[in-house]
Amino acid sequence: MLKVKTHPDYPPEEGRYIRGNDASPVAVAIILCSDFDKIPPEIENLVRAGAESGAALSGTVQTENIGFEKIICNIVANPNIRYLIVGGPESEGHLTGEALKALISIGVDEKMRIKDTSAPHPFLYNISTEFINRFRKQPTIVDLQFEGNPDVIKKAVWSCYQEKPVQFRRYSLHDPGAFPEPPLSGKITMRVTQPWIEPPDEKEREAVRKAKELMERLKKKSKEKSS
Repeated sequence: MLKVKTHPDYPPEEGRYIRGNDASPVAVAIILCSDFDKIPPEIENLVRAGAESGAALSGTVQTENIGFEKIICNIVANPNIRYLIVGGPESEGHLTGEALKALISIGVDEKMRIKDTSAPHPFLYNISTEFINRFRKQPTIVDLQFEGNPDVIKKAVWSCYQEKPVQFRRYSLHDPGAFPEPPLSGKITMRVTQPWIEPPDEKEREAVRKAKELMERLKKKSKEKSS
């Protein structure tokens, strides 16, 4: 099957993941429901299982906004990734698993809010709709949420590698080759770290951006005068 080169900047976003085989057809995202400095061993075992069995990227995701944006940027930069295995528990504070599945199946509205999810802050302000639309088309989600057995993750990754379709749970999996569009390269742009207080539309966001630029110019002039 056809494999292609990733974008030279791949993976563009840093995160808590292990990079594996760039030609792999699968990435693994394990839901994290604890503090970053208190990751339980069972979550680490699931991440390692994904990496050791051949995933292109295997890591954790906790937030339903910036966490998703990082995943999207990294996956669309590698057209070889055709599956996203989602495992681990649910994050009660973020409803990360619910939001991620809603993003892929339904998408976002005009305010960049993920549709049909009860997650508290499912806003993707830092990336373009082009990236979101590509992400929704490129990988197929393999839902293994609430699975705590690393062997299940390994079996799922193995199944995604096969040349001919194999049955895994309710999925028919095989490696279909690279997504038939060039890799997209881009990083999170605005760095909106508090999406729940972000202006609701593009016009207001542009006004905020211009106001911040004006403030920076005034600060610079003030420093020049005092020096």
